[in-house]
Amino acid sequence: VLDGAGLDVDFFISSPSGQLLFNDQRKSDGVHTLETLEDGDYMFCFDNTFSSMSEKLVFFELILDNMDTSEDPDNWKEHIIGIDTLDMKLEDIMDTINNVKSRLGKSMQIQTLLRAFEARDRNIQESNFERVNFWSVVNLVVMMVVSAVQVYLVRLLFEDKRKIRT
Repeated sequence: VLDGAGLDVDFFISSPSGQLLFNDQRKSDGVHTLETLEDGDYMFCFDNTFSSMSEKLVFFELILDNMDTSEDPDNWKEHIIGIDTLDMKLEDIMDTINNVKSRLGKSMQIQTLLRAFEARDRNIQESNFERVNFWSVVNLVVMMVVSAVQVYLVRLLFEDKRKIRT
């Protein structure tokens, strides 16, 4: 939860058959790893009904690993006819490229997560800044009222209430 009162929300994941897989109550963040055993649509839900007066800003990321792709990454080998050393070098290059690609993907995921944490922390800081400013103004007004009352009371002490002065 990036922004909102309490920074908490209910969350659950259910399988296509309707079985509840995860259920978190009033959490501000969480990571869940799920191995899909059955085919179909999995449902995940963020629930804020316990806090109907305030809205929440939620960040979530869905990462799908080991997805079957229709394109075989090794199909390039069929088109190349050459020496075994050339094949080995191309395989090494492809392995290196795939390794760099997977690491870049993980780096992008981590950066996105860090941006979400930064946004949440910034919202908290701005909320604290507004609260400090509000209570500082209230404190200033109270101090001015108290000082005005004190000046009035001190003047009242030295005021002469007699009609005839001697």
